[in-house]
Amino acid sequence: MVVFTSDDRADPSACATPQAVSVYDPESTPVPTRPPSVLTKQSSNEFSVYFSENDERNPLNFNRAKKWRITVVAATFTVLVSASATSYSQGSSSMMKDLNCTQFQATMGLSLYCLGFGILPLITSSSSEEFGRQPLYYISVFGFLLMHLMTALSPNIQSVLVARFLQGSFGSTGATMVAGTVADIWAPSERGLPMSMYSLGAFLGNALGALMGGWVETNRHLGWRWIQWIHFIIGGVYYVVMLIIIRETRASVILNSMARELRKSTGDSRYQSAISRNSTLAQMMYDSCTRPVKMLCTEPIVFAVSLWIGIAWGVYFGMIESIPGVFKALHGFNQGEVGTVYMTMAVGSFLGFLTNMYQEKLYQRDFLQRGPQARLHLSCVAGLLFALSMFMFAWSSTPEVPWAVLVIALTIYIWAVFTIYLAVFSYLADCYSTYASSALSGQSLFRNVMSFIFPLFTEQMFHALGFRWANTVFAFAALAMAPVPLVGPILLWPQNISEKLGLERKRQFNRKGIKRGTQFLYIFHTTREAIKE
Repeated sequence: MVVFTSDDRADPSACATPQAVSVYDPESTPVPTRPPSVLTKQSSNEFSVYFSENDERNPLNFNRAKKWRITVVAATFTVLVSASATSYSQGSSSMMKDLNCTQFQATMGLSLYCLGFGILPLITSSSSEEFGRQPLYYISVFGFLLMHLMTALSPNIQSVLVARFLQGSFGSTGATMVAGTVADIWAPSERGLPMSMYSLGAFLGNALGALMGGWVETNRHLGWRWIQWIHFIIGGVYYVVMLIIIRETRASVILNSMARELRKSTGDSRYQSAISRNSTLAQMMYDSCTRPVKMLCTEPIVFAVSLWIGIAWGVYFGMIESIPGVFKALHGFNQGEVGTVYMTMAVGSFLGFLTNMYQEKLYQRDFLQRGPQARLHLSCVAGLLFALSMFMFAWSSTPEVPWAVLVIALTIYIWAVFTIYLAVFSYLADCYSTYASSALSGQSLFRNVMSFIFPLFTEQMFHALGFRWANTVFAFAALAMAPVPLVGPILLWPQNISEKLGLERKRQFNRKGIKRGTQFLYIFHTTREAIKE
């Protein structure tokens, strides 16, 4: 390491900025860091520890093979977590017989899973800053696996429900860190594909889980317990691979470790990480719990888009519960064939993935003029497709209409939901910049609460109204929310903010000397850094 003292005329203000490790400058090297490893703050008698330019401990300097290994292994956990949601629902019939429980009690297992997924990250999201991502991955995956074991061995429905809530909590802690892991190790211009893989993995897991669970449930020698055992076996193999591959990727934690080693080896307590936090862990946990709720309740645009994606997400999980009834009652499908229907989730999300690539091109073209609203081009179309696909599904829910029409409607529906999900994610990040993480946590909480509520009443709703009219109610709700991306930003957000943002960005680009060809990469970086943990 190199020591840079005050005699070297370092910029003390620059030494204190967390961005010093990973600030993006389009005309500099891909991994811009200050050459020295240790700098001295002139305002205090401390040595601030930085990564040197080619320091292999810097996550941004990992080789590409190592980056892809970490990315794939981390994203695989998202697939496992989402697969566990849908596979559980496929085993409800044998569970009801085995545990002598009602349909509503069995459905509670899905709802509580979603509730745990929504609430616990508010408490644990700040823990990675204190302890790092690696130990939280270890704890999350291990706890997630134990809950599969607890569910498989449960003697009654009460034990299953407790296990499902805890499993959702453990799963959310690990799965929500994947985006942060991607941001840790990939340069801004390289994050597009890894981030898209992460989002795609969540929907793909739902499809694969339902496919596996449906065919396991069809075999009368297996049933719902074996769905959990198969998850446990696959998860056990994954846990071993994760222990081998996953490394700490949070720069602040690595620098803290480097500073601690220097203090120990030199006996000098003045060595401190350059990315030091000013708040206590308790304060950070308080902020992470309260600020998202406050923004959800006081920011109209956060509430509007959260309500939009919340209804879409609630209907999504309600349909997870209702699809078996529709295809069994109307078309005579067995449970395995019903599970195969869920592969529409994989096809629809892949179409949404391709759509998002085109949306990014539109954003690059229009962001200087339209600001955050440039994120919403295709979500306007997706909002209409969301409602139309629901109407199509509702009025095709008769024995006379071929089942293939229902499958096409479901594919369009998933396509629309995936497009809306990515649009809301990017739009809020652009709107709130510094507080993007809180805005996104607020919408995530609302979205998961809706996915907790909807499955609880969909079964009764289908019995009371029938498949056609129950789905029509959902369709009208989707139609009512379709104008949100068109009029929401205009009515709920100051009209001139996009113009001001565009002018401010132009001045910023001119001041920094950023060329037009690299402006989009700069905006992409600042957006991702805003939501980085």
